[in-house]
Amino acid sequence: MRILLTGRTGQVGSALERSLAPLGQVRAFDRQGLDLCDLKSIRPKLRSEMPDIIVNAAAHTAVDRAEKERDLAFAINSLGVQELALEAKAIDALLVHFSTDFVFDGEKPSPYIETDAPNPLNVYGWSKLEGERAIEASGCRYFIFRTSWVYAPGGRNFMHAILAAAKSRPELRVVDDQHGAPTSSLAIAGAIAKVLADPGLADKASGLYHMSAGGETTWHGFAEAILEARGVVTPLVAIPSTEYPVAAKRPKNSRLDNTKLAATFGIALAGWREGLAAVMRALD
Repeated sequence: MRILLTGRTGQVGSALERSLAPLGQVRAFDRQGLDLCDLKSIRPKLRSEMPDIIVNAAAHTAVDRAEKERDLAFAINSLGVQELALEAKAIDALLVHFSTDFVFDGEKPSPYIETDAPNPLNVYGWSKLEGERAIEASGCRYFIFRTSWVYAPGGRNFMHAILAAAKSRPELRVVDDQHGAPTSSLAIAGAIAKVLADPGLADKASGLYHMSAGGETTWHGFAEAILEARGVVTPLVAIPSTEYPVAAKRPKNSRLDNTKLAATFGIALAGWREGLAAVMRALD
């Protein structure tokens, strides 16, 4: 099995490079090796590699910066993805792609299912939604996995921001009215490896799936668990979103229903607290 992986230096990409290695030959590229902004280079690169599976972990994920970098966000998250999908169709490769809870507006009172109508609140969400639509329209064979609140042992993410801030501030004020499931890159990478190792993979129809950790919390609850796991004693103050202004509006409800993933692949990610514990072990 020949696997081409994009975004190898990102949070999910770096974990995938390790988890996919036992499945076959993995050719992993960072932006210098395969730049989704350089549309003319994508198809020749894929033709030279001729992968059986393309796993796209490259993305513009700086949510607030995307509000000012709209063209760049759409170039990477939509136009570049469209080129990957069209070439996947041409060379008969399976495309595995990651999307986000931010395609929803958060107004639904219960967890979102795959058929709920998207309505992004920010540029990042719209760019990712357009990427989904480009894949679906391409005619290629694909699996799109929407996940939420991604973090990792390395890189820039909420977990590391909280730990850094706790060292320098007398207290931390953290939003407590946005709900979701923090999902680690390790859990995502492990689940994708199981998907691609499924002996019945070739018989499964293309589709869109939700893939997030079990359970739910708020950013405040996540911060509390992070500090507790590291033995850090810094007061936490719960605040509403209105008291923490950011460039990009976030959905209040980011909970995803993972029933379809379990029914199709027999996969259910562990609870978010278990995922956090695994990431903490990776830090030690």
